[in-house]
Amino acid sequence: MTESAGPLRVMEETPAYWRIIFDYPPFNVADGTMFQALQDLLARINVDPSLRVVVFESANHDFYLSHFDLTGKLGNVMTAVGPSGLPVLGDTFVRITRSPVVSIAKIRGCVRGACSEFVLACDMRFASRENTRLGQPEVGVGLHPGGGGNGTSPTFGGSRSRAGNHSRANDFDGETAERYGYVNRALPDTELDVFVDTLARRIASFDRRALSAAKTLVNNVSLPSADRLLEALNSFRPR
Repeated sequence: MTESAGPLRVMEETPAYWRIIFDYPPFNVADGTMFQALQDLLARINVDPSLRVVVFESANHDFYLSHFDLTGKLGNVMTAVGPSGLPVLGDTFVRITRSPVVSIAKIRGCVRGACSEFVLACDMRFASRENTRLGQPEVGVGLHPGGGGNGTSPTFGGSRSRAGNHSRANDFDGETAERYGYVNRALPDTELDVFVDTLARRIASFDRRALSAAKTLVNNVSLPSADRLLEALNSFRPR
């Protein structure tokens, strides 16, 4: 079954496995409309007792999620408080990490800024080796990552020095992203869909309570505190 929800399409492959497709022409920009759709989606995901795993992907193979909108179309993303107690920007990412459902980002195309922070919030990331550009460009325009990018990247990159590569404000291709731990694996583009689908169907066969418990244990030792996330959000202000 396929359902449309604004910039997202939900394809229920099975009751336990959904594909979430970003389809927000022309560039899949993360604006107020996109964040509201994600908030609505998370409300659905977290109360469905059958769901085990979701895969986030893009209908546009050039832009997975392109960048955070800074043109005045953010709505209340920076001001309204979500269920986690954080502003909607950070709340969306925190709720993905805390969800009992496993989240997988299947990446093709550009993913920058807050959109990079979205994929870092997912439990796993698999990327096209030939068609991936990941980056946190904020410092290059006088900002810094405000949605947890600096707080989570040391964990995934394996070291503080590798996380410091965000200070270069450049992009990582799929192969380099894999080497630095930015993604779990970079695969040939022709193999990406089958690999992720096979993995998701395997996870969908597992017990939901066991999956949720495993996520919680990992989160407890790997994620920044809510106070640190709020500090980053409060200091993130476009000039």
